[in-house]
Amino acid sequence: MATMNTIFLVLFFVALVTKEALATQHVVGGGQGWDESTDFNSWTSGQTFKVSDQLVFKYSSSLHSVVELSSESAYKNCDLGSALNSLNSGSDVVKLNKAGTRYFACGTLGHCNQGMKVKIKTVTGNAPSSPAASSSSPTTSDASASRSFASFVMVVALLATFLLYVF
Repeated sequence: MATMNTIFLVLFFVALVTKEALATQHVVGGGQGWDESTDFNSWTSGQTFKVSDQLVFKYSSSLHSVVELSSESAYKNCDLGSALNSLNSGSDVVKLNKAGTRYFACGTLGHCNQGMKVKIKTVTGNAPSSPAASSSSPTTSDASASRSFASFVMVVALLATFLLYVF
Protein backbone atom coordinates (compact mmCIF):
# COMPACT_ATOMS: atom_id res chain seq x y z
CA MET A 1 0.00 0.00 0.00
CA ALA A 2 2.88 2.37 0.78
CA THR A 3 4.26 1.73 -2.71
CA MET A 4 0.95 2.73 -4.29
CA ASN A 5 0.84 5.96 -2.25
CA THR A 6 4.37 6.78 -3.35
CA ILE A 7 3.48 6.10 -6.98
CA PHE A 8 0.43 8.36 -6.83
CA LEU A 9 2.45 11.10 -5.15
CA VAL A 10 5.11 10.91 -7.88
CA LEU A 11 2.45 11.01 -10.60
CA PHE A 12 0.82 14.02 -8.96
CA PHE A 13 4.09 15.97 -9.00
CA VAL A 14 4.87 14.90 -12.56
CA ALA A 15 1.44 16.14 -13.63
CA LEU A 16 2.06 19.52 -11.97
CA VAL A 17 5.46 19.91 -13.63
CA THR A 18 4.07 18.82 -16.99
CA LYS A 19 1.25 21.39 -16.85
CA GLU A 20 3.70 24.24 -16.27
CA ALA A 21 6.10 22.95 -18.92
CA LEU A 22 3.33 22.82 -21.49
CA ALA A 23 2.64 26.55 -21.10
CA THR A 24 3.98 28.72 -23.91
CA GLN A 25 5.57 32.11 -23.52
CA HIS A 26 4.44 34.53 -26.22
CA VAL A 27 6.74 37.51 -26.72
CA VAL A 28 4.22 40.23 -27.55
CA GLY A 29 5.02 41.65 -30.98
CA GLY A 30 7.47 38.85 -31.78
CA GLY A 31 10.96 40.02 -32.71
CA GLN A 32 9.95 43.69 -32.65
CA GLY A 33 8.55 43.44 -29.16
CA TRP A 34 6.23 45.96 -27.53
CA ASP A 35 6.83 48.90 -29.86
CA GLU A 36 4.68 51.36 -31.78
CA SER A 37 6.01 50.10 -35.13
CA THR A 38 4.60 46.59 -34.49
CA ASP A 39 1.37 45.49 -36.19
CA PHE A 40 -0.26 43.75 -33.22
CA ASN A 41 -3.35 42.66 -35.18
CA SER A 42 -1.14 40.70 -37.59
CA TRP A 43 0.92 39.31 -34.73
CA THR A 44 -2.13 38.01 -32.81
CA SER A 45 -3.69 36.48 -35.94
CA GLY A 46 -0.92 33.86 -36.04
CA GLN A 47 -1.19 32.95 -32.37
CA THR A 48 -3.30 30.67 -30.22
CA PHE A 49 -3.33 31.77 -26.60
CA LYS A 50 -4.27 29.12 -24.04
CA VAL A 51 -5.00 29.15 -20.35
CA SER A 52 -1.65 28.95 -18.44
CA ASP A 53 0.32 30.52 -21.32
CA GLN A 54 2.25 33.70 -20.61
CA LEU A 55 2.58 37.00 -22.41
CA VAL A 56 6.03 38.57 -22.28
CA PHE A 57 6.18 42.31 -22.95
CA LYS A 58 9.71 43.41 -23.90
CA TYR A 59 10.30 47.13 -24.34
CA SER A 60 12.36 50.12 -23.28
CA SER A 61 10.95 51.18 -19.91
CA SER A 62 12.01 54.78 -20.54
CA LEU A 63 9.71 54.90 -23.62
CA HIS A 64 6.80 52.56 -22.94
CA SER A 65 4.73 50.76 -20.32
CA VAL A 66 1.96 48.16 -20.35
CA VAL A 67 -1.53 48.96 -19.12
CA GLU A 68 -4.24 46.32 -18.88
CA LEU A 69 -7.60 47.83 -19.79
CA SER A 70 -10.93 46.83 -18.28
CA SER A 71 -13.11 46.50 -21.39
CA GLU A 72 -13.33 46.44 -25.14
CA SER A 73 -14.74 49.96 -25.06
CA ALA A 74 -11.70 51.19 -23.10
CA TYR A 75 -9.50 49.34 -25.62
CA LYS A 76 -11.20 50.87 -28.67
CA ASN A 77 -11.17 54.38 -27.17
CA CYS A 78 -7.71 54.11 -25.57
CA ASP A 79 -9.23 54.97 -22.19
CA LEU A 80 -6.20 54.46 -19.95
CA GLY A 81 -8.18 55.74 -16.95
CA SER A 82 -9.90 52.37 -16.64
CA ALA A 83 -6.64 50.45 -16.14
CA LEU A 84 -6.78 47.21 -14.20
CA ASN A 85 -3.01 46.99 -13.93
CA SER A 86 0.06 48.95 -14.98
CA LEU A 87 3.49 47.45 -15.62
CA ASN A 88 6.73 49.26 -16.40
CA SER A 89 9.76 47.01 -15.89
CA GLY A 90 10.62 46.64 -19.59
CA SER A 91 10.27 42.87 -19.35
CA ASP A 92 6.84 42.11 -17.94
CA VAL A 93 5.23 38.67 -17.79
CA VAL A 94 1.45 38.27 -17.66
CA LYS A 95 -0.02 34.83 -17.01
CA LEU A 96 -3.17 33.96 -18.92
CA ASN A 97 -5.00 32.26 -16.07
CA LYS A 98 -8.52 31.96 -17.52
CA ALA A 99 -10.35 31.88 -20.83
CA GLY A 100 -11.64 35.17 -22.18
CA THR A 101 -10.44 38.39 -23.76
CA ARG A 102 -7.91 40.76 -22.22
CA TYR A 103 -6.86 44.17 -23.48
CA PHE A 104 -3.45 45.81 -23.22
CA ALA A 105 -2.16 49.21 -24.33
CA CYS A 106 0.94 51.35 -23.95
CA GLY A 107 0.54 53.86 -21.15
CA THR A 108 2.69 56.50 -22.86
CA LEU A 109 0.59 59.45 -24.03
CA GLY A 110 -0.50 59.00 -27.66
CA HIS A 111 0.96 55.52 -28.22
CA CYS A 112 -2.33 53.65 -27.81
CA ASN A 113 -4.00 55.96 -30.36
CA GLN A 114 -1.11 55.17 -32.74
CA GLY A 115 -1.99 51.46 -32.51
CA MET A 116 0.21 50.31 -29.65
CA LYS A 117 -2.48 48.08 -28.16
CA VAL A 118 -3.31 44.42 -28.33
CA LYS A 119 -6.39 42.27 -27.73
CA ILE A 120 -5.64 38.75 -26.45
CA LYS A 121 -8.29 36.02 -26.72
CA THR A 122 -7.44 33.14 -24.40
CA VAL A 123 -9.00 29.72 -25.01
CA THR A 124 -9.18 26.44 -23.13
CA GLY A 125 -8.52 23.09 -24.75
CA ASN A 126 -5.91 20.48 -25.46
CA ALA A 127 -4.44 21.82 -28.70
CA PRO A 128 -0.92 23.17 -28.24
CA SER A 129 -0.38 26.91 -28.15
CA SER A 130 0.95 28.19 -31.43
CA PRO A 131 3.41 31.06 -31.47
CA ALA A 132 3.71 32.59 -34.94
CA ALA A 133 6.67 31.43 -37.00
CA SER A 134 7.80 35.03 -37.49
CA SER A 135 7.98 35.55 -33.73
CA SER A 136 10.21 32.58 -33.11
CA SER A 137 12.68 33.36 -30.36
CA PRO A 138 14.81 31.48 -27.85
CA THR A 139 11.87 31.69 -25.43
CA THR A 140 9.59 29.95 -27.93
CA SER A 141 12.23 27.29 -28.68
CA ASP A 142 12.78 26.72 -24.97
CA ALA A 143 9.03 26.25 -24.48
CA SER A 144 8.92 23.66 -27.27
CA ALA A 145 11.86 21.80 -25.78
CA SER A 146 10.22 21.90 -22.36
CA ARG A 147 6.99 20.49 -23.80
CA SER A 148 8.89 17.63 -25.47
CA PHE A 149 10.82 16.85 -22.30
CA ALA A 150 7.68 17.06 -20.16
CA SER A 151 5.87 14.68 -22.48
CA PHE A 152 8.78 12.26 -22.30
CA VAL A 153 8.84 12.44 -18.48
CA MET A 154 5.09 11.84 -18.33
CA VAL A 155 5.32 8.75 -20.57
CA VAL A 156 8.22 7.34 -18.53
CA ALA A 157 6.34 7.98 -15.26
CA LEU A 158 3.20 6.29 -16.54
CA LEU A 159 5.18 3.32 -17.85
CA ALA A 160 7.04 3.00 -14.53
CA THR A 161 3.75 3.13 -12.63
CA PHE A 162 2.27 0.45 -14.84
CA LEU A 163 5.32 -1.81 -14.44
CA LEU A 164 5.38 -1.36 -10.65
CA TYR A 165 1.68 -2.10 -10.44
CA VAL A 166 1.89 -5.23 -12.65
CA PHE A 167 5.06 -6.65 -11.11
